Amino acid sequence: MNAEAKTSFIGLFPLFDMLPEEEKARLADMMEFKVKPKYSFIYMPGDSSDYIYFLAKGTVKIGTHSSDGKEIIKSLIHPTAMFGELGLIGEKERTDFAQALKEDVHLYQLKVEDLKKLMRNNFDLCNYIMNLFGGRLMKAESKLESLIFKDARTRIIEFIKDSVSKRGRRVGYEMLLKHSLTHQDIANITCTSRQTVTLVLNELKKSDLIYFNRGKILVRDMAKLE
Repeated sequence: MNAEAKTSFIGLFPLFDMLPEEEKARLADMMEFKVKPKYSFIYMPGDSSDYIYFLAKGTVKIGTHSSDGKEIIKSLIHPTAMFGELGLIGEKERTDFAQALKEDVHLYQLKVEDLKKLMRNNFDLCNYIMNLFGGRLMKAESKLESLIFKDARTRIIEFIKDSVSKRGRRVGYEMLLKHSLTHQDIANITCTSRQTVTLVLNELKKSDLIYFNRGKILVRDMAKLE
């Protein structure tokens, strides 16, 4: 990947808006472009936390496995997002996995130490990254509260509404979400079962609140989806 393409990609990240042009050029030199095949792992538990990743294309799931082997998806990463950043705050080895979903993933990787050097020389960049950590901590706390206080149906519906609000596009009066998730993936995100996800989606479809097929969910009316 040439320097011009890297610089163009860096420009998509608000994270790097505060960098002067010479530092953006240095950053482009330090970043390495990678393509990962669909369903492959970018990293696994036990791998060294030496790199941070910036997603250019595809979808990546971040997750772990419970003691009985059940997969738990902690988050989904979409283009122009950063992931694998715990090395910045002291993680030495990965405790989670990062896996491509049903299409090849294009990403840039950057050594943790290289980003730390940029942060030491730029307070605004350091502050922005700390705010990112704060936002993700609040999101994790919100998910924990949802698991404690909300039933499975509510969690599934809230996941749909949140995903559509963030990444859906309007089609007339409806909202269309294209995604890379199986029913099992949605179950692993919402800490439910595949059977429950299928049941809830079919109930919503029967009530004409949504329509879905492989890779697409169409929400008829966001206000009525509850």
